[in-house]
Amino acid sequence: MQKNDIVKVKIEDIGVNGEGIGKVEGYPLFVKDTIIGDVAEVKVMKAKKNYGYAKLMKILEASKDRVQARCEFARNCGGCQIQEMSYEKQLEFKEKKVKGNLERIGGFDREFIESIMEPIVGMENPFAYRNKAQFPFGISKDGEIITGFYAGRTHSIIANTDCALGKSVNQEILELILKFWKEFHLSVYDENTGKGLLRHVLIRYGFKTDEIMVCFVINGVKIPHTKELVSQLSQLKGMTSITFSTNQKNTNVIMGDSYQVIWGQSYITDFIGDIKYQISPLSFFQVNPIQTEKLYRQALEYADLKGSEIVWDLYCGIGTISLFLAQRAKRVYGVEIIPQAIEDARENAKINQIDNAEFYVGKAEEVLPAYYERYAKEHSGEKATADVIVVDPPRKGCEESLLRTITEMEPKRVVYVSCDSATLARDLKYLCENGYRLEKVRAVDQFPMTVHVETVCLLSRK
Repeated sequence: MQKNDIVKVKIEDIGVNGEGIGKVEGYPLFVKDTIIGDVAEVKVMKAKKNYGYAKLMKILEASKDRVQARCEFARNCGGCQIQEMSYEKQLEFKEKKVKGNLERIGGFDREFIESIMEPIVGMENPFAYRNKAQFPFGISKDGEIITGFYAGRTHSIIANTDCALGKSVNQEILELILKFWKEFHLSVYDENTGKGLLRHVLIRYGFKTDEIMVCFVINGVKIPHTKELVSQLSQLKGMTSITFSTNQKNTNVIMGDSYQVIWGQSYITDFIGDIKYQISPLSFFQVNPIQTEKLYRQALEYADLKGSEIVWDLYCGIGTISLFLAQRAKRVYGVEIIPQAIEDARENAKINQIDNAEFYVGKAEEVLPAYYERYAKEHSGEKATADVIVVDPPRKGCEESLLRTITEMEPKRVVYVSCDSATLARDLKYLCENGYRLEKVRAVDQFPMTVHVETVCLLSRK
């Protein structure tokens, strides 16, 4: 296969970035804008020794699972990778992806996986599910101030204020801000020069409270004409918090290290189940509250708490899972590296009058092993134990030192919540080689229209 070759290919799978994957005489080609089942004519753009990248020229035979994208920018925008695939097929693909990683990376037998895998949890309406969005601002080729989302793998802004995954009120807020910025001749940030005021606008929405937060991320220390801006934004129904965060660094990190209140509160509130949470501009909070409740209820079911258990919740964030667990456990210990998140977790415990949850700042892979060693010293060699340990790590999964400590503490059950089934499979392999048995696995579609999927697993001590 050589560059500029034009070939016919049938798409059989989807890659980690949403590209269709097909083979021509055994040679894999990655083709953007195709879905499983498409037969396409493609042009090879890059040919490596073992695989290549090709550009879609035309669909020769459309997949039976191909649908019309709801958003006209779906192909260009980096937010949705598989909006042109029917939702039923998306769920099938994600479930298959988890199973494939468990078999290929985890080394689990295919029949065993089929026997323990519970049906994927999908959404009734897989659109308008995001409670948070961050919109970059910039200048179009025509010199107009625009906002929207970055095109895939670029920092080129696609002008669009009506994202199909966000709440409809986002459009009203963005149009108001665009009009205001133009009316008062205010500047927007230019990544090339490092000049200009407005970098991003963060919008958060409380699904059960209808409270709205707007946070301006600025390359400066104040916003001109603040009084007029607040006067307009505060009229919107549900507006609860207007803040700004200063970020004057030349970085891809969106938010600054702190924020200041312009109007209203420093936070909005929302619920997951019966637990109430305060969410600040810097809080980590799952972006799909509908599916998050299903995910956490599944984790709680797998934990099988009776009221007498000691539970550790590692990578606890603002205490979302911890407080769920605390309703049925004797005591819960949460660990999170971000100090602000732990402050939020402690505050959320107070709000919900939960007094059996304690939170610690630090890396989970340092805090738990240090606790384990310290406990043995302080208790004449006696081992620290736990009844249940819950982990919800970032994409990189758990470090081996943490997994080792978990197995040494010998909890009856381990509940593993994962946003990356590849690192999940790797970690499950370690746990199952060191005293644990994989009992149940369930995928939860937290991010419809994208290739990402959450998975929750139950392991029990052999």
